[in-house]
Amino acid sequence: MEGKVALISGASSGIGRAAALVFAANGYNVVAVGRNEHELGSLRDEAREMPGTVRIHLADITEASQVDRLISETLQHLGRIDVLVNSAGIIKNGSIETTTLDDWDKMMNINVRSMFHFMQKCVPHLETTKGNIVNVSSITGLRAFPGVLAYCVSKAAVDQLTRCAALELAPKGIRVNAVNPGVVVSNLHKRGGMNEEDYEKFLENAKNTHPLGRPGQPSDVAELIYFLASEKASWITGVTYEVDGGRGQTCAR
Repeated sequence: MEGKVALISGASSGIGRAAALVFAANGYNVVAVGRNEHELGSLRDEAREMPGTVRIHLADITEASQVDRLISETLQHLGRIDVLVNSAGIIKNGSIETTTLDDWDKMMNINVRSMFHFMQKCVPHLETTKGNIVNVSSITGLRAFPGVLAYCVSKAAVDQLTRCAALELAPKGIRVNAVNPGVVVSNLHKRGGMNEEDYEKFLENAKNTHPLGRPGQPSDVAELIYFLASEKASWITGVTYEVDGGRGQTCAR
């Protein structure tokens, strides 16, 4: 993978961070994008002895000008883009009755709009390299779960965006796939407003809601992301791939 470049959003923590480490371990030059400079610096330090490299880029991908600058600087310094991993996302609790318009707009903006824009801007460069895109969705995009309505809708939109883009970009040689995790140990829910005590109870309950008896780790998802981006998946496009400990096979509980 010498010389190949992976652009990864949401790399400050969780699945995005784990994906950055997997790609660097496999020789990619990684551009790790996030909004937490300290965490990005820690990621860069951890990857320092790996076969690949990690360049950190502090950016808010909801801002069009920052996305343009990010892509421009990536091409200036590294010359190409082979893989785009869209891992940035947020979650907020709320039902059809309690979700505020502000929370709805924030989730659609970050989880869907920014992903669409990032993909759109990278297409010409991925066409040149015959590269591919992996989007981080959720099992909530495939199944309904109570109490996180806007999040579920945003992830269903990510799945359909993935399928439509895969169909449209296949003639250009660009593959587009998504991963749909179950509960993964990360900062997502705590940043969404869950306190430490409730989060520990949430993870404990995940042992019951996931047939394999545990919540996932970011590395569980990152390894699948890397596979879908690799030549081993060269005949796979338009999939929304469950990596959820079996949660999607269960009835609501």
